[in-house]
Amino acid sequence: MTPIDLLPVIIAGGSGTRLWPLSRSGYPKQFLALHGKHSLFQQAALRLQALAAPDIRVSGLCVVGNEEHRFLALDQLGGLKLPPTSVLLEPVGRNTAPAMTLAALHGTQPGRDPVLVVTPADQSIADEEAFTASLQRAVRAAAGGAFVILGVAPDRPETGYGYIRCEPAPQGEMKVARFVEKPDPATAQRYLDEGGYYWNSGMFVVRASVWLQALGRFRPDILAATRAAWDGRSVDASFVRPDRAAFEAIPAESVDYAVMEKCPDAADFDIRMVPLDAGWSDLGAWDAVWQVGSKDAAGNVTRGDAVLSDTQDTLVHAGSRLVGVIGLRDVVVVETPDAVLVADRSRSQDVKHIVGTLQQAGRSEPTMHRQVHRPWGWYDSIDSGPRFQVKRIMVKPGASLSLQKHHHRAEHWIVVSGTAEVTNGDQVTLLSENQSTYIPLGQVHRLANPGKVPLEIIEVQSGSYLGEDDIVRFEDHYGRG
Repeated sequence: MTPIDLLPVIIAGGSGTRLWPLSRSGYPKQFLALHGKHSLFQQAALRLQALAAPDIRVSGLCVVGNEEHRFLALDQLGGLKLPPTSVLLEPVGRNTAPAMTLAALHGTQPGRDPVLVVTPADQSIADEEAFTASLQRAVRAAAGGAFVILGVAPDRPETGYGYIRCEPAPQGEMKVARFVEKPDPATAQRYLDEGGYYWNSGMFVVRASVWLQALGRFRPDILAATRAAWDGRSVDASFVRPDRAAFEAIPAESVDYAVMEKCPDAADFDIRMVPLDAGWSDLGAWDAVWQVGSKDAAGNVTRGDAVLSDTQDTLVHAGSRLVGVIGLRDVVVVETPDAVLVADRSRSQDVKHIVGTLQQAGRSEPTMHRQVHRPWGWYDSIDSGPRFQVKRIMVKPGASLSLQKHHHRAEHWIVVSGTAEVTNGDQVTLLSENQSTYIPLGQVHRLANPGKVPLEIIEVQSGSYLGEDDIVRFEDHYGRG
C-alpha cells in the first residue's frame, strides 16, 4: 500500500503581544523557550516529524511566516536535524486562510496532493504520545477526503477560545455540527455544563485539493488573489516569496471565518473532529503559562533567579536578575532587562492594553528586546547617553555583518573572545582577544568572524546620531537593502 503523503505545515506569523514583555513583535512567543529547552516553534516542528508511521510518509516541513522572522526560523530549525525546510514568506499579514492556501499551493507542486497537517507555532503539548496518536488518526481520516479539526474537551469555562459543537458519527470521529465564537463567561459555563462542546485548537488536517476546493466554493476571491501571488513568486534558497503587490490585495481572513464555519451546512464536505486529550494549551496569556507550568507546593511557577516568600499561585519569570516576591496571591511578575510586568493573573489577557499604550507613544519596547537578534548573531545595547552608546555584539562562526558606513557616528571595537576579521577602508586585519580598533566616521567597514567559535566584541559608538537607520550598506549576504 502506498503511504499517505503528509505535508507538515507550521503557521508562524503571530506577534504574541499578550505575553509581553517576554514576547515582542521582533521576537514573538513562538520562538521563546517558555518551558523545556526548545522553543514552542521547535517543539511544533519535532512533533510533526514524529507523525511518521508505516502508512504515513512525512515530507519536509513547510513554514509560513513573515519576512522579519525568516532567519530566526531557519536558525532555530538548524539545530534540530530535520529534512529540508521550505519557508513561505508573507510580505504582509493576511491571517490564516491565505497562509494555509500558500501551503496548499506549495504542496501541490508538482502533481502532489498531500494531506496538510496545519498547526500554529505557539502551542504547548504535555503528552506527546497522545498528540501523535490523535494526529495520525486525523491524517488517516483526511486521506479519505474528510476535513478534520482537532478539538480539546474543556475543563473550565474559558472565554478566550472558539468552540466546536460536535455529535457522534458512525466513522468513529465526531461530526462537527457548528463552530461557535468566543463566548461570554455565562455562555462558556453553559457549554461546559451541557457537554458536546470542544475548544477549537486551530489545528487542521485536510488534503490540499479539498482545502482549495472548499476555499474556491466559499471565498473564491481569496483563492484567486492568493493564487496570483503564488504564481508571481520568487525563490531564494529556502525562502519562497509570493509577489508582494498581489499578496497585499488578498482579503485578510481566518480559516474559521473563510471556510470552517460554512462547511457544516454544506453537504458535499465531510467535516469531522478528532478529540485531542494531550494537555493542550495555546499559551495565549500569562495565566495559560502558569496553568501548564511545573508548580511548587504553594502553586507557584518560577523560571530564572527568583526567591518567593509567603506567596501562592503566582508566576515569576526572572530573565536577567534576581527577583524577590513577598506576600502575593494570583499574580504574574515578568522581568526582562528593559521592562517589568506585574499583573493580576486573572487580568493577564489585558496585557495587550499596555502594549497598545506603548505603541501609541512610539516606544521601542513592544517591538524589540534590549538584545536584538540578527541573521549574523545578536547585539545587546548595554548602556547609552548623550552622544554615546555601548553594545555587546556576538557574530556566529563564519558569519559577517554587511559592508557599510555611517554618516553620524564613529566606532571603537574591543574583541572579548574569538577572532575578528575587520575591514577598515582598504585594510583587512585580524584581531584576537583583548585587541581593538577604531572605525572613523564615514569609513567603509565590515566585521566578520572567520573562526570556528562565536566572536564577541564590545562596541562603543560616539557621534551626533546613533540610530540603527544610520547605515549605508554596500554588500550584504542576507538580502537587506
